[in-house]
Amino acid sequence: MIALGWLRNAATLIGALLLGGLQAAQAEPAPLDGSEQWLMKSAEGRDYRIMVSLPEGDVPYTGGYPVIYIIDGNALFPAFHAAKRVQERWKGAILVAIGYPSDTPYDFNRRAFDLSPPQPAERNDPPQGGQDLFLDFIEKRLMPKVNERFKVDQDQRSLVGWSFGGMFGVYSLFTRPALFQHVVAISPSLWWRDRYLLAHERAFTEQAHTGKLDLTHTSLSIWAGDREMPQEIQDVRALQRRLENLSQYGLRSDFQLEAGEDHMSIPFRVTTRVLEELLTTRRF
Repeated sequence: MIALGWLRNAATLIGALLLGGLQAAQAEPAPLDGSEQWLMKSAEGRDYRIMVSLPEGDVPYTGGYPVIYIIDGNALFPAFHAAKRVQERWKGAILVAIGYPSDTPYDFNRRAFDLSPPQPAERNDPPQGGQDLFLDFIEKRLMPKVNERFKVDQDQRSLVGWSFGGMFGVYSLFTRPALFQHVVAISPSLWWRDRYLLAHERAFTEQAHTGKLDLTHTSLSIWAGDREMPQEIQDVRALQRRLENLSQYGLRSDFQLEAGEDHMSIPFRVTTRVLEELLTTRRF
């Protein structure tokens, strides 16, 4: 009886240990094959979580891999990474998703600051106005690290953003048009702060008309879901129509309305088509 009791106790202990080990294993973050993660800081000390979908195969004939930078990386990186890896023809691309050290898809306070223009003090809650600082981080810290880590095709840099991130993408085109050759703005919040982007659009258009911009290899693709607010659809359609006037200087622009999608669902619905558009663009 003593031996039987000992065996029962031992079995219980072993089971507990095994269960504990299983629970510990289940608590570990699941890595994504073919990816790596960096933790970086901006010049102001803000922390960023960078998720990278690694290129596979030989360096392309251009001498470098195309790079797609993705805003809201915590939410969007897994879908884009998986969509890229299942297509053999896209495996030679690098995806660099910019997120935050958080376990939530969207860190609303951080993205509110990084992706928005300055606000009056009485409306600056949560804090906003960091879009130029965020662009500085991408241009002066993140891009150099990517260039150091990989052979990059400097003529194939793209930016993908949704909602505030789409608004940020349009802002980057208007204010730093040489930073990315291609911008995809999914459901951009063009209405934000009384359509503040209109002033930047006018300045951008004026520079193009006076010959101060080379837009020969520049494109903007705008997407929206047909279940979004009617005025939001109208705004993005109107922007694309106005930018068609700059096609004479090389700017390519298009607008696509996605059937059956709303503001929250559309970035995940169009993932494959966005990659198709960006990774089949030819420069020569």
